[in-house]
Amino acid sequence: MNSFRTTAALVTFATLLGSAIAQTSQEDLELAEEQAFKQAAALASPSIVRIDTVGGLDVVGQIQTSTAPTSGVILTEDGYVISSAFNFISKPASVLITLPDGKRLPARIIATDRLRMVTLLKVEATGLPVPKVVNKDTVEVGQWAVALGRTYDSPLPSMSVGIVSAVNRIWGRAVQTDAKISPVNYGGPLVDVNGGVIGILAPLSPQGNTETAGVEWYDSGIGFAIPLEDIYRTLPRLKKGEDLRPGQAGISLKSKDIYAADPVIDRVRYDSPAWNAGLRPDDLVVEVEGKPVQRIAQVMMVIRSRLEGERVALKVKRGEEIIAVDFELAGELTAYEMPFLGILPQRDGEAGVGVRHVYKESAAEKAGLKPRDRIVTYDGQAVATAKELLNLVSRARPDDEAKIEVVRGTEPKATLTLKLTTVLNTIPEGLTSSVIPAPEKGAVDEETKRGRFTEKLPGYEQELWAIVPDLYNPDHGYGLVVFLHPAGDTMEATIVQEWKSLCEQRGLILLAPKAEKIESGFTDNESDYVRDAVVAFQDRYNIDPARIVVHSYGNGAAFAATVAFKYRELFRAVLLAGAPLSKRPPENQPDLSLQFHFMCGAVDPAMAFSRLSLASLKSLKFPATLRIVEGLAHKYPAEAVEEAASWIDALDRL
Repeated sequence: MNSFRTTAALVTFATLLGSAIAQTSQEDLELAEEQAFKQAAALASPSIVRIDTVGGLDVVGQIQTSTAPTSGVILTEDGYVISSAFNFISKPASVLITLPDGKRLPARIIATDRLRMVTLLKVEATGLPVPKVVNKDTVEVGQWAVALGRTYDSPLPSMSVGIVSAVNRIWGRAVQTDAKISPVNYGGPLVDVNGGVIGILAPLSPQGNTETAGVEWYDSGIGFAIPLEDIYRTLPRLKKGEDLRPGQAGISLKSKDIYAADPVIDRVRYDSPAWNAGLRPDDLVVEVEGKPVQRIAQVMMVIRSRLEGERVALKVKRGEEIIAVDFELAGELTAYEMPFLGILPQRDGEAGVGVRHVYKESAAEKAGLKPRDRIVTYDGQAVATAKELLNLVSRARPDDEAKIEVVRGTEPKATLTLKLTTVLNTIPEGLTSSVIPAPEKGAVDEETKRGRFTEKLPGYEQELWAIVPDLYNPDHGYGLVVFLHPAGDTMEATIVQEWKSLCEQRGLILLAPKAEKIESGFTDNESDYVRDAVVAFQDRYNIDPARIVVHSYGNGAAFAATVAFKYRELFRAVLLAGAPLSKRPPENQPDLSLQFHFMCGAVDPAMAFSRLSLASLKSLKFPATLRIVEGLAHKYPAEAVEEAASWIDALDRL
C-alpha cells in the first residue's frame, strides 16, 4: 500500500512539475514573441512617417473622406516617401509629413502607381533613414507579419500582429495578411520579425482597381501589402512625375473558368497591342514569358501584374502553327464602339431572329429589312437566337459590311448586304408593346408573388418592395427595373403611380430595395444587398438578362452608378432622373455593354450636368440619350416615364 501511495505521489508530483514547466515555457514563449514584435517595430520605426492632409473633397463617391492622420514609409535618404493612394482621394490642398523625430515638413505629391495604388511624395530633406527591404521571393505563407502605422504621438508605431496568409494575390501584385488593417495604417509597412519591410499596406480588391476598392475589408482579417521590392523597381518612373497605369493587352479569353480552361483567345480589341502584334480570336496561348501555360489564370497573372509600357512575350498556337509575339502594353485602349445592325428582335423563341422593329436610317433599313422578316444567317454563320446574332455583330466594327440571309413569309430566302453603323442614340418612335400572353391555367406556381408586395430578403433586416404584373407568364422574359431611392424618401407612392401600369404594358418587373437607414440613404456597403436582391428575383422570375436596369432619382444616382459599375455582369443599363452621372464608367466592353438614359426637367439645376454626362458618355462610345421635360424644376419627371419604359423595352436592340 505504501509503495502504491509513493508511486502515486511521484506521478502526481511529476504531472504538476510538467505542468509548471509547460506553463513557464508557454509564458516564456509568449514573452519572447512579444519582445520580437516590439523589436521588429522598433527596427522599422525610423523610416515610418505620419501624413496629414489639409483641405480637399469631403466625399468621394459614397466614401466619406477623412482628415485623420495616416502613414507612409521613407524610400530614399533625400526625401521620397511612399504611401497608399487611398490617403489622397480627397485631392487635398496640402500635405504635411511628420518625421519620427517630430519634425514637420510640407510634401509634394509626385505621382501615383495606379496598378498597385500607391502614391509617391517628396519632402525637402537629406540623411533620412531608409528601411530594410525583404526580397518578395523569400516571403512564405504562415510567417509572422506585423502591420505598422504612425498616427499617434508615441515613440513606437501602432501595431497589429498576424501572419502572411497568401502571396502573389490580386493577380501577383500583393502579399495578403490576416493582421487587422485600419485605414489610418494604409501607407504604413508590413514587416517581418526582423523589422524588414515586406510591403506597403493598401486597400485592394480582385474585382476593382479604383482608389477605394477594398476599403470595405478594413479590420476584417483580409489585408494587402504591395511588395516594397516592386515599388523600388518602378521608383525611377514615379520620380519623373509620371502616373503609372495598368498595362492592357486588348484580349479576352473564352472561358469564365480561369483555373480549369485552356487559354483560348475569344476577342482581340481592334488597334490594341495584341491586335497590332497579330493575335486573333481562337489563338491558343501556350507560353508566356518563356514558360508553358495551360490555364487562363496563368496568362492573366502575368498581364495583370504589368504596367503600361512594359512588354509581354507570348507564343500562341494557330492551327498547327506556333506564332511568337512580343508587344508593349498600353495604358489605354481605343474606346470600343458597338456596331449597330438597326433592329429590335422578336422574343418568340423560334429559330432564327425575327425582326420586331427596324430603326430609321439604320443599316437594316437601308438594306431593305422589314418587320416580321427572320434573319437566319450572318456572314455565312447560322443564327438561332438574338444572343448569337449579337455576339457576331459585336465582333465587327462600324462601317464593316456583312451579308445576311433573310426569310420573308413564303418568299424564297434572300441575301442582303448591309454596312454596319454606330449605335443610333434614339428611342424608337411608336414602338408598340411586345405583347406577353396571359399564362395558361396552372402555369404559375401559387406561391409566386404577383402585384405589389413587400418582403424581406433572407439574411437581411431591411425591406424591399416590388411590382410583378398580375398576369405574369413564366414562359416569357421580363425586363427588371431596380429602383434605388434617394436619401430621406423611398418614393414608393410616386414610383408605384408612374410605373405600375407600364410594368403590365411593357412586360417589366420593378424591384425596390430599401436602404438600411432611409434618412441617410444607401451606403456603398449595401451594394451586395442590391446584388443579392436581383439574383433572388432572377431565381424566382423569368428575367431577360439584356433588360436589367438600375434606376434612381436625385442624390440616389451616385449609389445607382456604383451598383451598376460594380456588377456589370448583372446590369445592362442605367436610368437616372434629375441627376447626372457622378462617376466615370468603366471601359465600354462588348461582353459587358452598358446603355444610359437621363430624364430631367429643363429648369432643374441638374440639367446642365446631365448634358455634360451625356456628352462625356458619347465621347467614350457609350449609347446614351437624354429626355428633357420643359418647364420642370427638380422633381421626379413623371412626364418622361412612359418614354423611359419604351427605352427599356428596346435595350435588346442589335
